[in-house]
Amino acid sequence: MIKKILLLILFSTATFTSFTQESRALVSGKITDSLNTVKNANIINIKTNQGTFSSDNGEFRIFVKDGDSLRISSIQHITKFILIKRKDINNKVLNIKLAYNTVVLDTFELKRHNLSGRLGIDSKNVPNNKKDSLLRNLMDFSDIDMTVVAPDDHIDKMKPPIVNTDPTARFAGAGGAFSMPFKDSERLWALRKKLARKKAFPYKILSELGEKFFFEKLKIPVDNYFHFLEYCNPLGIENLHKDKKILDIIKIFQSESKTYLEIIKNE
Repeated sequence: MIKKILLLILFSTATFTSFTQESRALVSGKITDSLNTVKNANIINIKTNQGTFSSDNGEFRIFVKDGDSLRISSIQHITKFILIKRKDINNKVLNIKLAYNTVVLDTFELKRHNLSGRLGIDSKNVPNNKKDSLLRNLMDFSDIDMTVVAPDDHIDKMKPPIVNTDPTARFAGAGGAFSMPFKDSERLWALRKKLARKKAFPYKILSELGEKFFFEKLKIPVDNYFHFLEYCNPLGIENLHKDKKILDIIKIFQSESKTYLEIIKNE
């Protein structure tokens, strides 16, 4: 009987110790750089594939345990990896500082030319065979995938309907005045325009960057294309596309595709 009690106590102790070692604690953190706090930074626990984003104040919270590794990435910053230690869990606070990512452009050669800057004169000085060669290159659509179906881009061409805010104006002087203002018309039209842009975004960015960029260079599975865009959406890719910042979008896709492929592989 005593032996059974001792075995039960040892088993309970081992189970409790194992549970304690596997449990994770919730720690808070703040991300900064040399100038200010970093918002919308992507923080992922590589061991659990769970992640979060920093707030406008650069703050975040995440579950970790001793030995976990965190991956912190942000636009215009160098990706950083942090190994969680016991002291970090005891302090329950992580202060992370990111360094700016400096982009160095390739060298180029500036050649002299005999152009005057006036189109009418310069076009006459270009040989006809040169013109034909340039025209053929300009009209070559062999590398464009014509099977991609994209909706017509009428978003910026749309105009809100004309609303008569005073339907009784033509009855002025004929009795009491009456007005019916449509204060929400402009807000609802802006929302409709925003939803239309959001719906067209996946097709427009695929048409602009090409299938080879997503499915061959980044190696994103075709079936996961829309899911990958949703994964990157918290980093503001739609707003960047609206502002025509294509290079920033490409950097985000290149940086986040590696983590995304790791996540879907483990799933």
